[in-house]
Amino acid sequence: MTKERILEAAERLFAENGFEGTSLRQITAAASTNLASVHYHFGTKDDLMLAVLNRRLTPINQKRLEMLDAIEVHPPPLSAILTAFYAPVVELIEGPGAEFLPLFGRILFEGGRSREFFFQLMQPVASRFLAALRSALPHLQEEELFWRMHFTAAILGFTMAGSHVLAWVSGGKCQLRGARDITERMVEFSAAGLRAPVHQRSSL
Repeated sequence: MTKERILEAAERLFAENGFEGTSLRQITAAASTNLASVHYHFGTKDDLMLAVLNRRLTPINQKRLEMLDAIEVHPPPLSAILTAFYAPVVELIEGPGAEFLPLFGRILFEGGRSREFFFQLMQPVASRFLAALRSALPHLQEEELFWRMHFTAAILGFTMAGSHVLAWVSGGKCQLRGARDITERMVEFSAAGLRAPVHQRSSL
């Protein structure tokens, strides 16, 4: 199907060359189609990038919110919140969505227009997780909670985008395999950081 070929080609080329470094002509050549098809199915290059992200992130975010909704106790267990945040992304390594991971990493670390689109899609989910973490960690002041949320999200981003670093530094002993195992490790580590005592900060 032409639309699907365009999405797959765009995802791969955006990951390899970045959003700015990829032209619509490169995408159409890789998808064996023409510019008219891209304009018909998507519109502009911006619209195409948003569609690429939507295709992957919408199912992930829907599952995240479903997992949050399934937490019936109040306050919600921290481990359950973190599992809902991490697992739907980590599961990509075991399915067809694995091709999205290089683009995921590039967006987080390079920025630009693609990051704007990413944040646009993530805003409703981020708000829900922030509320859940506030409930689970009522002792944290707002500023501290934001810092710890940032570090918690960074663990996911670098784990998914930097798996080659893990393999290199461990001499091949650690690989990005086994979604459940990886999720459990991330949850354990992040939960410890989120629960850590708050120390008085020195002003520099």
